[in-house]
Amino acid sequence: MSIRSLALILGCSLHLLAQEKSRVIAFGAHPDDCDLGAGGTAALLAKAGHAVKFVSLTNGDAGHQTLGGGALARRRYAETQEVAKRLGITYDVLNNHDGELMPTLDVRLQVIRKIREWNADIVLAPRPNDYHPDHRYTGVLVQDAAYMVVVPNVAPDTPPLRKNPVFLYYRDRFKKPAPFRPDIAVDISSVFPQKIFALDAHESQFYEWLPWVDGRLEEVPKERSARLAWLAKDRSPAIPAETRASLEKWYGAAAAAAAKQTEAFEICEYGKQPTEAEIRQLLPFLRVQ
Repeated sequence: MSIRSLALILGCSLHLLAQEKSRVIAFGAHPDDCDLGAGGTAALLAKAGHAVKFVSLTNGDAGHQTLGGGALARRRYAETQEVAKRLGITYDVLNNHDGELMPTLDVRLQVIRKIREWNADIVLAPRPNDYHPDHRYTGVLVQDAAYMVVVPNVAPDTPPLRKNPVFLYYRDRFKKPAPFRPDIAVDISSVFPQKIFALDAHESQFYEWLPWVDGRLEEVPKERSARLAWLAKDRSPAIPAETRASLEKWYGAAAAAAAKQTEAFEICEYGKQPTEAEIRQLLPFLRVQ
């Protein structure tokens, strides 16, 4: 065999290996939303060499009790870049105002371009029913982009995708018009400390703003290790029965019973409708043990 032939074979093999790596993009309304919904899943994917990007559709310039405007937006951007380091991902923040997000054509085109630029296999977003209007409209905007990402004459400055991605919703607690359905459950127990470490980077949110909104600011510890323990306890909800059942499907009964921390996702009826085999290919840590 010639050296050239061997090089071609190796090149093709490397190309196939590269194709096997998933490309995942997650959207949130604010610079901490993706982290809450998919921080553990992102950590698992990044550890395995897959490409993950988080995108905040607003700059978070309203989410604080004493700081606001450009100063808060800059602080929150810096927090996202620290999260990116801690998770091994990329984190983009769009310059739309917090609390003022609307499902306009302009923002939809921003979403379409981000999905196309990332060449996404999977797109994550909130469902469009939520207490916060920014969250709701993020769900609407991503839904509205779900078909348009393959239409060449929409946002023609960015090449269209040749395949529609799989669109997934984060888990939520809302019951109307329909409760969340955990089609996919991910055991994040092994990376839960890393997820908490990522959330810890959002100091303005998890140690200041959110405790203040909830009337619990006095509960926040001052010392670093105590803060991490407090945050881990605060962000460790019980696993719902329906999520536990989904874990059994994807991991088997024994592994599901042993799981301590999970993230769950619902398959959106827009976008590609994946088979179980395709989901396992895109999320290869889903395996029966």
